[in-house]
Amino acid sequence: MDLQKPDGLETRTETSSTGTDGSPLVDAASTLVPGLVIVAHPDHVRIGEEVPLPQLRRGAAVILSRREPSFLPPTSEASPQPLAAAFLSRRGVELRADGAGGILITRGASPIALTVNGARLESQLRLKASDVERGSLCILAGRIALLLQPVPTLRTSGVPRYGLVGHSVAIGRLRREIRAASLLQVPVLLRGETGTGKELVARAVHGARPNPGPYVTVNLGALVPNLAASELFGAVRGAYTGADRKRDGFFRRADGGTLFLDEIGEAPPEVQVMLLRTLETARVQPVGGTDERPVDVRVIAATDADLEEAIGAGQFRPALLHRLSGYEIQVPPLRDRKDDIARLLVHFFVEESRTLGESVSPRELGPWLPAEAVARLVQYRWPGNVRELRNVVRRVAVARHLNAQEDPLPLLDQLLRPPEARADDGAGGGKAEGPMIAPDARPRSAAEVPADELIAALERARWRPGPAAKALGLSRQALYRRIQDHPDLRTAAELSDGEIRTALERHGSPAAAADALRVSLQGFKRRATALGLTAD
Repeated sequence: MDLQKPDGLETRTETSSTGTDGSPLVDAASTLVPGLVIVAHPDHVRIGEEVPLPQLRRGAAVILSRREPSFLPPTSEASPQPLAAAFLSRRGVELRADGAGGILITRGASPIALTVNGARLESQLRLKASDVERGSLCILAGRIALLLQPVPTLRTSGVPRYGLVGHSVAIGRLRREIRAASLLQVPVLLRGETGTGKELVARAVHGARPNPGPYVTVNLGALVPNLAASELFGAVRGAYTGADRKRDGFFRRADGGTLFLDEIGEAPPEVQVMLLRTLETARVQPVGGTDERPVDVRVIAATDADLEEAIGAGQFRPALLHRLSGYEIQVPPLRDRKDDIARLLVHFFVEESRTLGESVSPRELGPWLPAEAVARLVQYRWPGNVRELRNVVRRVAVARHLNAQEDPLPLLDQLLRPPEARADDGAGGGKAEGPMIAPDARPRSAAEVPADELIAALERARWRPGPAAKALGLSRQALYRRIQDHPDLRTAAELSDGEIRTALERHGSPAAAADALRVSLQGFKRRATALGLTAD
């Protein structure tokens, strides 16, 4: 979200539009203004309620206390309610615009204990416009946590939820993108980091259409390279060793419906050529066959890779990217949905508790996570996104099931540390100092990574760029730039044909050859396959 006004306190959102059923996709005249979202409250039902505060932009003060302001669920017609916690004073703290795009918080005569982003409010505390835009955590009396961030003044009322949990601006935009994509008969490309829920979005795009037909999903990264073409397009009997019968392939199984191609960036070169032809002609030719067969398939592809970077490295065909990008949807990372984190926490916690045999609703959760723990979770950057959040909630739910009185903070500190730090603890028997829960730390630039740290991370990741980039806190693009700048490093795309042949002859297996050349096994296999060499 961008705060584009000079004072940093308000910006217009999308204009009003209408869906095919006549329901509004976006409320007219909706704006983003500073607001408060409840992320921790003794009454768990209230988590996710919010209140926009447009009066701040007008120069008026807002009092935060037991009695005001009043909050509402984003999709409810219920009556607004104040925080109404007996342990809060009626004499509240004051919020007021500081004239420079930020917000000034003043204690005055209020006895309410308040911390903002970990800093205790003594008399006054100033938040910059960037602090508001990024989201600031306010903890009242140690028991209620509020997220101060931009929120819409009016809420969308007519867009289906599509199975997506949350009401952030980012998830609302994603729901509108799903609605738009479902109306088109073109390939859809889903981009987003790992764990953001791209397959859930693909299913939503498919299911939003009338009479959607079959839905078939395939992870291209999990296919055996030399069998990938037959798996996708089918094969005639005798097409290859072991082909003792005709295979229909995924395209034929998805005829009349949707084929979801996950990890499209992992498609082998020969499959890319065949896939491009199928998208252009709406026909498939089985491996070993001569006859083409018509298919009516809606293709949805997904990737967390930088396909433009792969094109530059000669690993992905630009024409295929253009074909796949009939409609492109960016699935937002969880760190851009901070107000949804607490909503997802409750949703997952209820689901996991029921899995453990506890029939509970949000109101019946009882003692749960303290406000400090929820604040830490909201501030964490979630490199594994929603998938990582669900895994953390599962561990906490199991621990609570076994011992409801146990303090969850030490477990959270352990779970939210990088995997290599947890591995070091296990190897050395000690415990690293302090939790790795950074309050919205920015990604590192390539120049900030020393050469020895770069090589060590690549070695631990077996030269795979994705895990190495995550461990270093870099984007994939930044990692590739850093590799290019290092005189002793290169990617598989930069190997000569002779080096690949010699390495295979000398080391016997692709895995050993890739390790010796210090490149990823997957990249090495692609190059070897393109040369007609065995990559098994």
